[in-house]
Amino acid sequence: MPEIPAAVRTLDNDLREVFGARVRSVVVYGIHAREAEHRHAGDGHAHGHGDDTPLVHTLVVVDALASDDLRTCAVRLTKWHDLGLATPLLLGSDEFARSLDVFPFELSAILADHVVVSGTSPFDGLQVEAADLRRACEVQARGHLLHLRQAFMETRGRADALAVLIVRSAPAWASLLQNVARLDGHSSNDRSAAARHVERLLAVTNGVEEIVKLAGVKEIPSADALRIFPGYLDAVERLTKYVDRWSQAK
Repeated sequence: MPEIPAAVRTLDNDLREVFGARVRSVVVYGIHAREAEHRHAGDGHAHGHGDDTPLVHTLVVVDALASDDLRTCAVRLTKWHDLGLATPLLLGSDEFARSLDVFPFELSAILADHVVVSGTSPFDGLQVEAADLRRACEVQARGHLLHLRQAFMETRGRADALAVLIVRSAPAWASLLQNVARLDGHSSNDRSAAARHVERLLAVTNGVEEIVKLAGVKEIPSADALRIFPGYLDAVERLTKYVDRWSQAK
């Protein structure tokens, strides 16, 4: 059993005070799940949350979830945040399996990178269907494409406004590329690797990884925006067509 960060153990204990025997599963997921697997005994102390410290994400499945439970959890939320924990993702056991087709990327990402803190694994006997992944990816791709076209018109040809549009859309583009990589059966934890996969997939060299690298950047020169955007828009159009025609039998 891998060492679990002390903050997550505290959360687990608090949840059992709130829900009692109704707690079925407590899962930590994301980068911290991978880190937990390599912790040594005694190293699992909690770190205070700073501006650059990623929050620890958890999934909690319970037999029943009432508004009184949420109010009780709300009282403890400041304490959990101070420990560096994100607000737990709470799901009733009856709705968890039904959520797989609605949130296929989110739940498949948790499935791929998680550690069970206590209880049983909520993923036993469950899997995310490729068709659900493809459909969710198409919704994301088409939404991104429509947003870019509409927002481009709203810039009214101003290069400074275009620069803002590119920077603000970069995180969503990076997320889309990671989901396409996951759809194709590749690891999506590395944004740059996912971008390079899509570049090879679409046979393009512009508008993919260059935009991903802008995620988190505050601003770019207007001249760069004018140079970047045509390739960016073309890449989004190509990727949308690819996802639309995607087949598991490739």
